[in-house]
Amino acid sequence: MIARIWRGITLAEKADAYVNYLNETGLKDYAKTPGNQGVTMLRRQQGEHCEIVLISLWDSMAAVRAFAGENPERSVYYPEDEQYLLEMEPLVRHYEVADRLMPGDIDPKDVAPIARVKR
Repeated sequence: MIARIWRGITLAEKADAYVNYLNETGLKDYAKTPGNQGVTMLRRQQGEHCEIVLISLWDSMAAVRAFAGENPERSVYYPEDEQYLLEMEPLVRHYEVADRLMPGDIDPKDVAPIARVKR
């Protein structure tokens, strides 16, 4: 499995509108591309800016190419991205997913209690 990570920064006042735009463009395109295993959108407000991170999961680099084209390291942008983003980062990062733990994968009886350190 491949994780594709994209990042963009917008003005905080445009963040809600940009999240809505991403939901109508990129996230829909992810979902309809065979081999996509989902996407998580993160946002972090930092003063007057808001950072948006998309982490999409894919069956393979072939599936990523089906979404992104022959040069999958290039960011995919949509027509109105320029009105939201402060800069257009040209590249994304890909990682091989080394392991993934899902709820229910481990029986709670098999997990040792966590020792909490008081500060």
